[in-house]
Amino acid sequence: MAPKNRIIIDTDPGVDDVMALLLALSASPEELQVAMISVTYGNVPLPSCLRNVVALFHVLEKEMAWRESTGKPAYGALNAYKPIVAVGAEHALEDEQLVADHFHGADGLHGVHEAHPHLSPADTWKSLFEDAPSQANNNAEPPSYSRFFTPSKTPAHKEMLRILKEEPENTVSIVAIGPLTNVALAAAEDPETFLRVKELVVMGGAVGVEGNVSPCAEFNCLADAIAAARVFALTSLVPSATMPPTIHGKSVLPPYPAKLSKQLKLTLFPLDITTPHELRKRVFNDKIQPLKEAGSPLAQWTDTFMNGTFNKIDSMLGDGHDAGLSLHDPLCIWYMLTHDHPAWKAVSKPEDIRIETCGQWTRGMHVIDRRQRAKPAEKDSTVQTHPEDPMDAVTMDEVPGDTMGWLSVRKGNKINRMLESPGQDTFAGVLLEKVFA
Repeated sequence: MAPKNRIIIDTDPGVDDVMALLLALSASPEELQVAMISVTYGNVPLPSCLRNVVALFHVLEKEMAWRESTGKPAYGALNAYKPIVAVGAEHALEDEQLVADHFHGADGLHGVHEAHPHLSPADTWKSLFEDAPSQANNNAEPPSYSRFFTPSKTPAHKEMLRILKEEPENTVSIVAIGPLTNVALAAAEDPETFLRVKELVVMGGAVGVEGNVSPCAEFNCLADAIAAARVFALTSLVPSATMPPTIHGKSVLPPYPAKLSKQLKLTLFPLDITTPHELRKRVFNDKIQPLKEAGSPLAQWTDTFMNGTFNKIDSMLGDGHDAGLSLHDPLCIWYMLTHDHPAWKAVSKPEDIRIETCGQWTRGMHVIDRRQRAKPAEKDSTVQTHPEDPMDAVTMDEVPGDTMGWLSVRKGNKINRMLESPGQDTFAGVLLEKVFA
């Protein structure tokens, strides 16, 4: 049976990214296929992010062998499919590199490689992603390095485009849980191929709540605000209207064509919805300790960086706090597994959310118009002469003085922002049961 969902995960593994990957790989083959893991910089520099992905598969090989020997269930999707792992951008399009190693640890996983050297792959993995001068086949796969993933020496954004071009339109979704640089590179290189994507699910931003790296910005968006703005612009009928301004008339990436065949379907998971989905230290340890004692390699490995994170939260918030680890990235995977569930609730109609790219203090901010101003084109019966054509001219879309197009129907972005999940208080238990069952 074909999988219900096929996804590309664009990620910068850190702690919650790894938990998101585990949730995806532990799904049943009927639920989900991870076609590709696209690695980007973010929580830590790119080499550490890539090392964490390779280490994850190394640990899973040991975990699946342990499960087989003890009669415990294996990961369905992991055994049924073999995702490509490709390396993407090392830095933002135009910004200085921003990392979150103060929270995730210098290696992104609170020193797990030093704590468990027997669970870390030998450094020979680096050659999987590097060109050898005499190598005739640029993408030749070293034999039998891992039965669970296929390394690629092609840049991640090009692998994205290849998959989207080769697979039927609207059959592959992208789940972006890191900075959007790789996604922006793919969209810029071949916009029409990129728009074959079924849905782009983005963990990022803060709309009605405070940011987590500045008063108004969330990490993934601030790490590459230019990339985020470019990607969001593809949801507009007129992408040029919400594209980031160029500096001195120059931009790293070219503009989009004046007319595109369709608009991007973008579903946004900002801090507003992800932060309240928490995993508590006690709940995690109650689940993990018996498995550690039984010899589970995965339990030993995750215990190090998860409790490292819980301890970091304790040190940041002090005694008496009641905060857990927010499951920002895993929530996006849960959506892919259960998006037909009626309890998922999004905004009633797509919102015009734009990314601030120039502000000294507001860079990365998700800006939304709260003025409750009327948009004349929404009330005009002559808005479109051919309603079936979304690119048809809008006769009353221009409002005097509205130079930034906030009152325009055609010029604004159209973001499907998620508001509620099937279980804010139950998701942590679902995650633990799927990953550690």
